[in-house]
Amino acid sequence: MPQKNKKRRKQKIEGLTESILAILRKDHSKPHNYKQIAAKLGMDDASSRNQIIKKLKELQGKGNIQEVERGKYIITPSQNYYTGRMDIAGRGQGYVIVEELEEDILIKNKNLNKALQGDTVEVYVFKRRKGGKTEGEVTKILERKRTEFVGTIQVMDNFAFVEVTDYKMYTDIFIPKANIGNAKNGEKVLVAMEDWPEKADSPYGKVLKVLGMPGEHNTEIHSILAQYGLPYEFPPEVEAYANKLDTKIHQEEIEKRRDMRKDLTFTIDPKDAKDFDDALSFTKLEHGNYEIGIHIADVSHYLKPGTVLDDEAYERATSVYLVDRVVPMLPEILSNGACSLRPHEEKYTFSAVFEMTPKAEVVKQWFGRTVTYSDARFAYEEAQHVIENQNEASHTIPSEISLTGKPYTVKQEIAEAILEMDRLAKILRQKRMRQGAISFDKVEVKFILDEQNNPEGVYFKESKDANKLIEEFMLLANRSVAEFIGKQSKKKTFVYRVHDEPDDEKIAALENIIKRFGYQLNTKNRSTTAASLNKLLHDVQGKKEQNLVDTLAIRSMSKAIYTTNNIGHYGLAFDYYTHFTSPIRRYPDVMVHRLLQRYLDGTKSAKEDKYEEMCNHSSDMENLASNAERDSIKYMQVKYMQDHQDQDFLGVISGVTEWGVYVEIISNKCEGMVRLQDLKDDRYTFDKDEYAVIGQRTKNVYRLGDEVYVRVKNADLVKKHLDFTMLGHRKEYQPRNKG
Repeated sequence: MPQKNKKRRKQKIEGLTESILAILRKDHSKPHNYKQIAAKLGMDDASSRNQIIKKLKELQGKGNIQEVERGKYIITPSQNYYTGRMDIAGRGQGYVIVEELEEDILIKNKNLNKALQGDTVEVYVFKRRKGGKTEGEVTKILERKRTEFVGTIQVMDNFAFVEVTDYKMYTDIFIPKANIGNAKNGEKVLVAMEDWPEKADSPYGKVLKVLGMPGEHNTEIHSILAQYGLPYEFPPEVEAYANKLDTKIHQEEIEKRRDMRKDLTFTIDPKDAKDFDDALSFTKLEHGNYEIGIHIADVSHYLKPGTVLDDEAYERATSVYLVDRVVPMLPEILSNGACSLRPHEEKYTFSAVFEMTPKAEVVKQWFGRTVTYSDARFAYEEAQHVIENQNEASHTIPSEISLTGKPYTVKQEIAEAILEMDRLAKILRQKRMRQGAISFDKVEVKFILDEQNNPEGVYFKESKDANKLIEEFMLLANRSVAEFIGKQSKKKTFVYRVHDEPDDEKIAALENIIKRFGYQLNTKNRSTTAASLNKLLHDVQGKKEQNLVDTLAIRSMSKAIYTTNNIGHYGLAFDYYTHFTSPIRRYPDVMVHRLLQRYLDGTKSAKEDKYEEMCNHSSDMENLASNAERDSIKYMQVKYMQDHQDQDFLGVISGVTEWGVYVEIISNKCEGMVRLQDLKDDRYTFDKDEYAVIGQRTKNVYRLGDEVYVRVKNADLVKKHLDFTMLGHRKEYQPRNKG
């Protein structure tokens, strides 16, 4: 018999408390009534609305929420809100890094609320602690770190998706048909994220630029630049402005400057350089001292604040040196023309001139604008040849290292200047080391490229005496300029290059690792730490673990940055330091030139806030450029290894994780991974304390620093990733086709 009068049971809304609190937390300053909450939960029946009203009253009674006007509620104000930066980890979850909190806040996937890598977010920290970790929820995205991404497009009939290359991007981007443009299926594109609707799984975007097919050389290089928001051409209006500049040398301008055209002057640079932004002059004085000039291209003479050229240079903030090209900060007419201190040309320069004793003591200094004339240009290899053969009566540069490809004899007065400055540079360097400077001479990997930019070979670039000669005099100029301003009795706004002391935890981690190779550090105080770091870096030279230890030592250091707040430079052991010597390729040097001239003219101090903001931007852009440079090297290493898939390579285990073993090949510094699942002879488990993976049955161990043979399993150009097959330990495996 039908039961007509029996009421239908109300369907209870699951998790209603959490849902209401999440809505009110997300926009905690805006009051909501029951209708707005019901709409956000997608509920419009009377039963659901009544449950929401009842629950609101219950939460108000408990003090979780407050009624601020009739029927309108906000979450009870709490101290649990913080502002921080989002760092996405694996598996679609992340951490918010908050400066004032010691511990990072874990954000599970469901609580990310559309926050992406690097975003500045507001985060609510839960009171409960799960598994000992502080956990929270993103309540507001305050600022997107980036809205443009590089990825591969998959085109359907009426829409497309872009799968983003960056592994920290946990979502793809939906592209409506109208926003696909000319992009074809499978191409790499630059896409702008335009909107992320409340209920949508993926953000909506628009294709800005087609970069080409994945794996093609230009596509991949342009992708690296686009991924970091770096340009690869100048806007037409900037080029036009630069091309109209008057780059001639005028007598009336010479008369405003110190004329040093008659002083013996020369440049020493890499053999493939085109932008010579520094030159050295050398004069013997009658009483036995020397006058040494460090002459820097006077970029600020041409680069005027408030112009399109200056705006563009500031935005770029640095030149970017990729494996096969330079993306310059300034258009070519300046970087390779008017500002490049080419031989046998008069140039406007900004100079630091020192009178030095034969013991390398500075007894007098002068800073100001000059006009100079370079008598000769040397490659580092040519200057090195002069230094290494200093006892010869005449200095003939052999054809194999000569810039012209033909042998020639260096003028006696220039050879003498190079040798004397080399001697002075060595004294300056020894003094720095005694004061606690740290000597990072990390080996650089360079590629020999054919006409199509394919890597034919690898060589290592090392810093020799000629490099160190230039380095010491550049350091002298940079330090002296910083001291000249920084030590003035009345504080003046200035741009410093600072380097904080290393983090104790990172130094402790470095100590743990180097113990495995039989090295140790003395961290009793600042000077013993520096001295033992130098000893470590000296002791590992030429050893199999050199690159690993060099890399780990650099990682244990703080990052050098630009700021108006001087704290000194730990790595160089200087109390005052700046960047004055490379204004063609670094915008902070332009700022330093402008400020130095301002104070030489007796003008009052510049506004600190404005310069601090410019310093922050310059540090950020330097970081992006460094990441792009690293990615381009990684890309070229993968490309190089693609052509050597059938060879056995000897490598050093450079990292051990729960998912695999990283191996760096000794002969070319290429790093790849052997996945644990690909170690077929046993089941291996990761031992964190031993920095090793250990076979459960065989007890075979692959430990950090072990020498092993590997072969390329897979070389992925798009992901810039190498997978290796493990062949075995050096002592046990007999290589067949050695790479």
